[in-house]
Order: sequence, then structure tokens, then C-alpha cells
Amino acid sequence: MTKLSVNINKFATLRNARGGNLPDILKVAQDCERFGADGITVHPRPDERHIRYQDVRDLKPLVTTEFNIEGYPSRDFMDLVLAVKPHQCTLVPDPPDAITSNTGWDTIQHQSQLKEVISELKNAGIRVSIFLNAEPDKVEGAKTAGADRIELYTGPYAEEYTKARTQPQNLQLFNDYKNTAREATNIGLELNAGHDLNLDNLRFFKLHIPQLKEVSIGHALVADALYYGLENTIQLYKRQLADH
Repeated sequence: MTKLSVNINKFATLRNARGGNLPDILKVAQDCERFGADGITVHPRPDERHIRYQDVRDLKPLVTTEFNIEGYPSRDFMDLVLAVKPHQCTLVPDPPDAITSNTGWDTIQHQSQLKEVISELKNAGIRVSIFLNAEPDKVEGAKTAGADRIELYTGPYAEEYTKARTQPQNLQLFNDYKNTAREATNIGLELNAGHDLNLDNLRFFKLHIPQLKEVSIGHALVADALYYGLENTIQLYKRQLADH
């Protein structure tokens, strides 16, 4: 069964809006695990507008499932990850002022940078995944750089899935995802996915890309939790990821 890692950034955004410690991010992470999450994801950014670097340090001894830290490999970010030693580090090519992740790595143009960063992480015993667009020609570069996994950037998929209800031809883009996934599997890379996945589009993605090891979902899951409650929402998402 594909694992569900809950990105808790949005809970931190809510906390930071008022100061104080409501909601308690550490308790949120523990509750997500208690309610069935297979992992916890955080994406600390330089301005600490949601998850703070100290949150990451505080979470490490409490997370009992898989801990995934994602972000752009600045020196500060790398020092944090190497100190915390999560199970997985997901590298994204976000500039510091990005509102959210919006593209994957060009593994050809950034090959030397990725090799250096990934080597540092792997030497510390951390599994490395790199954020990738649905571009089969960029997969080999991920392998050459030393990555263990790729995380498919699913923002374009989510957008096209919505359009496809009235314009089925728009889902042709999905072939790029299937081909990228197939290429990754063929050369020994495992597969994650994330960005704008939700209760509406997740099942289709899972059924058509059976190689999927893990999805990281935050924004939509937190929004759904406002209506359904956190425990029920996590179970709803896990149901979408069932193998049959």
C-alpha cells in the first residue's frame, strides 16, 4: 500500500497567524500518526513563515513513523537536515521567496550541485528524493546524481484532472507521468508524488501509477480536515491509496 505522509506546514501557518502555540505542532504530528499517517513531512523555508527550524528539531524525537524534511538545499537547510537526520530528505528547487513549490529540478543543468548535496546527505545515512516534473528525460540525471527516489510534481496533473471532466483530451499529459514513473522504475529509482493531490484526484493517480511508494499531502488534507475532522480525513486519504 502506498504510504501517506502528512505535510503539517499549514497547521504551523495557522499557529503563526496568532502567535502562541495553538495549534500545538508537536501534538498535531503525534495525532496524525495516531490517526493512521505513515509519515510526517515538513518544509521549513528561510523566512520560517510556517514550520520553523526549531519545530523541526523538536519533532525529531517525537515522530515514530517516517520523518521527511523537504526544501531547497541552502547551507542553513543542509546543516539542519544533517543535524536532525530524518529518514528522508526531499530536495526541491524553490527560490527563497516561493509561495509553494511550482516545478521540479532540471537534473542536467544542476547535476553538479545535486551530486554534491546528495553525497553529503547519503553519507549521513539519509534517503534522498528529488522533486521532478513529469519529464522522462530528466530521470537519468536523478539517478546519476545519486538520488534514491524521485517525487513527481503533481501540480500540473491536478490542474489537468479537473479540466478533463469536460475535456477528456486534456488528460493526455498523464502519459508523461506514466512514462516518467516507468523510466524511474526501470533504472532502479523509487517513486513518490506530491502537490495538489486531493480526495478527488488521488485515486486515479494511484491506480494508474502502481509503482507509487509514498505521497506527501498537506494543503488539501488540512482543508478537508476543517469539514471532516483530522482523524476521519486521514482515513479517507488512506482509503484512496489502497491497492484495490
